[in-house]
Amino acid sequence: MTDKKKIDELINVRIDKLNNLKDSGIEPYPHSYSATKSIKEIKDNEDQLIKDNETLSACGRIVSIRQLGKILFINIQSDFDRLQCYISNKNMHLDEEQYKTLINNIDIGDIVGIKGQMFYTKTNEYTLKCDVFTLLSKSIRPLPNLKQKEGESFNAFDDKELRYRNRHLDFIANPENKEIFVLRHQIINSFRDFLNKKSFIEAETPVLQPIYGGANARPFTTHHHTLNEKLYLRIAVELYLKRLIIGGFDKVYEISKNFRNEGMDRSHNPEFTMLEFYQSYSDVYGVMDLTENMIRSVANTISTSTISYDGNTIDFSKPFRQITLNELFEKEFKIKNLLSNEIKLREISSSLNLDEGYDMGKIIDKIFSLKIEPKLIQPTFVLDYPKILSPLSKIKRDQENDIVERFELFIGGMEIANAFSELNDPIDQRERFTAQEKLKDKGDEEAQVLDENFLEAIESGMPPTGGVGIGIDRVVMILTGNTSIKDVILFPAMRNLSS
Repeated sequence: MTDKKKIDELINVRIDKLNNLKDSGIEPYPHSYSATKSIKEIKDNEDQLIKDNETLSACGRIVSIRQLGKILFINIQSDFDRLQCYISNKNMHLDEEQYKTLINNIDIGDIVGIKGQMFYTKTNEYTLKCDVFTLLSKSIRPLPNLKQKEGESFNAFDDKELRYRNRHLDFIANPENKEIFVLRHQIINSFRDFLNKKSFIEAETPVLQPIYGGANARPFTTHHHTLNEKLYLRIAVELYLKRLIIGGFDKVYEISKNFRNEGMDRSHNPEFTMLEFYQSYSDVYGVMDLTENMIRSVANTISTSTISYDGNTIDFSKPFRQITLNELFEKEFKIKNLLSNEIKLREISSSLNLDEGYDMGKIIDKIFSLKIEPKLIQPTFVLDYPKILSPLSKIKRDQENDIVERFELFIGGMEIANAFSELNDPIDQRERFTAQEKLKDKGDEEAQVLDENFLEAIESGMPPTGGVGIGIDRVVMILTGNTSIKDVILFPAMRNLSS
């Protein structure tokens, strides 16, 4: 018998139970229920509730049932907590047939309300004695094989792919996994609180855009039928936030969902959460200090100044390391001024079996990702990037024209943040967009497109500005000790099972 056929049979059995309950006059899906205490409150106030013998009510999902003749012991679960309940007709005073119908037709997965008093069983277990049993939702689809012994779950729902596809079952079977997303909530709030206290204004910019920009990435496309226009899901919010800077918002940020039509791996999901913030009259060095203080503040809010991640101890208390991209290449390959040596870079590229058609920007980026980035475990600001990699960044002051003022922050072998002294010269910006268009014409699907509306805005005059983008999902990965981005996204992208 196939698993689907078994499940279908179990569902039919439960539908029969549902009908039995209805026939006996029990409403299986009432509109609401007023619990006087949460399970956590009941467990936190054990001594007082036993002493007062207070009548209370609690509600939750049945996660275990143990039947001893006509007596039931059930465990109900709500949020992160479980409570044992004792069900006997000696307390409920139903007629024999009603009670028999009730206990024979409830299942693991049903959501119930229990009213009664707390007491200790003969084995000294803190238990809610049921005087009134209220069915709140009859479960007709069986849950994963939930079993418990001495307070510990086993045979739990632990296949990762099944968990990602069925988060509701994951959290029922493994309520501790919800902690990751409570921490995620706290992390996002910590970022928001930090910026709000610095007088930044939170903005909301379009998700659907007529021109995508602000990053080197392939977009998702859609069509607006009324306008009869092609639109794109945003890949970044940068160009819209810069328009706000031009318009007179001196400090602005957005926490946004972005969408990039790219590969998936342990640190990439096509839909992800970014924080971008921009500060007028600052530069990459000003926002670098701000970023370091913010990351340290968020880490301290969630954990201590040191955390364990992927077998490494990461220390946020020390000043973040600062090193140039060229210095890292020189250290890795023992070749001076390697970023200016196209012949050597192409030799290294060939040894790594990279595409021979890559332009120099793509070659540098790929070599860095493969050979250097995984080694950047402690918080590290990498500075001074080639202009070809950074079409929205200002040329580095007092340097040659091929280096720009940019940093990327790496922690745990991953890029966490990216920042520029933002380019505010409209002539230079147009030339760089034009160069990106040429790369796109040559087949680079991730090259940026020319945004005429943004160019017109910047021609009105944009103040010197420092801007930063931070990958929220990756910060959550590090601060919660998870090495896969799927573990910190509630509903990660998954391949269709039928494909």
